[in-house]
Order: sequence, then C-alpha cells, then structure tokens
Amino acid sequence: MQVFGRLSQEQIVFGLALLLCVGFAVALPGFLTANNVLNLVRSVSILGILGVAMGLVVIGRGIDLSLVALMAISVAWTLSMIAGGMPLPQAIAIGLAFSLLIGALNGWFVAYVEIPAIFATLAMGTLVYGFGRYFLFDLDVVYMPPAGGPLLWLGQGTVLGVPVPIYLFAGVCLAGHAFLRFSKSGRYLRAVGDNMLAARITGVPTRPTVVMQYVLSSLIGYLAGIITAASVASMNTRVAISTYVYDVILVVVLGGIGLSGGKGGIRNVIVGTLLIGVLLNGMTIMDIQYTVQNVIKGAILLTAIVIDTILNPRDEQTAQQGDI
Repeated sequence: MQVFGRLSQEQIVFGLALLLCVGFAVALPGFLTANNVLNLVRSVSILGILGVAMGLVVIGRGIDLSLVALMAISVAWTLSMIAGGMPLPQAIAIGLAFSLLIGALNGWFVAYVEIPAIFATLAMGTLVYGFGRYFLFDLDVVYMPPAGGPLLWLGQGTVLGVPVPIYLFAGVCLAGHAFLRFSKSGRYLRAVGDNMLAARITGVPTRPTVVMQYVLSSLIGYLAGIITAASVASMNTRVAISTYVYDVILVVVLGGIGLSGGKGGIRNVIVGTLLIGVLLNGMTIMDIQYTVQNVIKGAILLTAIVIDTILNPRDEQTAQQGDI
C-alpha cells in the first residue's frame, strides 16, 4: 500500500508518531522521561493486544464488533466464579471456553450462514452482554477476589523495571507475526482475505479458516481481559457498551491494515498503537476533556477509513456477501 510516492501508510503513521513525540516533548515537560514512556506503552498495551485480535480478523476480510463485549463478560464471569469459591484454574478454563465458543459461533454465522460480519458480531456482542448481565452475574463491576491474587502480577508486576503488560503485548505481537508468516493456517487466513473464491479454488478450506480467525480473536481478547482485570483488580462490564471497540478498529485501520482484507500485518498494529498511545498520553497530560478526545479520535478514524478506501478500492470480490 503506497502513499505519497514510495512511503507506505505504515511509514507515514510512524513518522507522525515521532513528530507528535517531538512536539509533546517540547510543549510538555517530562513527556519523554523514562517513567512516562513506560506508562505510555503500558497504558496502550491492552489496546494493542486487542488490536492484534482485530487485525487478524480484518486481514481475513472480517470484523469483530463483539470483541470488547465478549472480553468483558467472559472475564467478569471468571472473576465471579472465583469469588463463588471455584478454583482459579477451573474458573479460567470455563471463562476461556465460553469465550472460544462465542468466537466459534461468530465464525459459523459469518462463514456458513453467510451473515455479513459487521451485523453478526454486532448482534452477538449485544447478546453476550445481555446474557452475561442477566444470567451470569448482576453487577456492573466485578472485583478481583482474594483467591484471584496470583493473576494480579499479570497486570501490576514488573520485570527488570518494565511492566509485565508490555512483555505480554510484545509476546502476543510475536506470536501473531509468527502465525501469519510461518504457519499454514496463517497463510490460509491471508489468502481468504485477499480473494476467497481464488483461495477456495486452490484448495484452501475457506469456511473453517473464517471460523478460525474469530476463535483466535476471542482467545486473544480473553487474554487482554485477564490483563485488564489484573491491572485494576476488577472488570467493568460497562466497557462493553462504550466506544472502546472503535479505538481498537482505529489502531488497526490507522496502522495500515486494509479493510478490503489480505493486506497488512502485526507491525501495522504496533505502529497504529504507538500513534494512538502518544496522542492519548499527550491529550491526557494537556487535560483535554474526554469528550473532546473522542471527537479527535473519531475524526482520525474517519480520515483513516477514507484513506483506506482510496488506497484499497472495493472490487467485485470485496463486495460479495459476507464481507464487512
């Protein structure tokens, strides 16, 4: 994907992030201190992990609007089961299984029922949130019980002075990159995103591959939820009905992963996360109101989608049923 001659969107976004760093460093004393940089990366590590999950789905020419709702409900249920006396490993296993089941259902609706992904996952996110709040627990905020103490290290621990969530973000990025580059399933995923009909003709199991990408999304989302709960010792389920999922999409599209599928990689997610992290950190230090921040993020997302539409025009393949 080329922008302005030989510069790619990824390179331009990285350059903008560096310019923002320089600008904030000049205008805001202490912005480039080691502590602030670590806090900056730590604050967006969960967003970056969710960005990897969304990025894999978008590369496969899909979208997962249920990602944040599923993360919140599955992890909140896990904490609720731990508080009820269930052993920690068993509660995590059940919560993870629930998340994977919903991910598989998302993929089944998209791949086999051929419901457009944007509608299938939007409906599933609403269903999961309502189901969780009515049948699984009745609190907006579920707190980490004492028996869940071992999980706190994942969100609050440090190794060699670096917060653990940063290591986990790096680990998820490396795993995602290795999956896309070296595994047969990763190559299948990219082939399906690039041209589903051509991939089917060449023998790629297209429908199972679509299901797989949503299962992977739910798996990574559950990990992000565990880290979130460990960071603040609770899970606020109201994040499921917030605009957080659009922040995740912003990271993916801004980084340069084309919505038409088959393009981009984990490096694009990292670059998009870096830019949004710098922007959010600078706006927070400048004490810009949250509503104004949403306006700025919305404008950036709209601009990124327009750029993506120009650079990756939709053809007959991207207009087929089941596309986002």
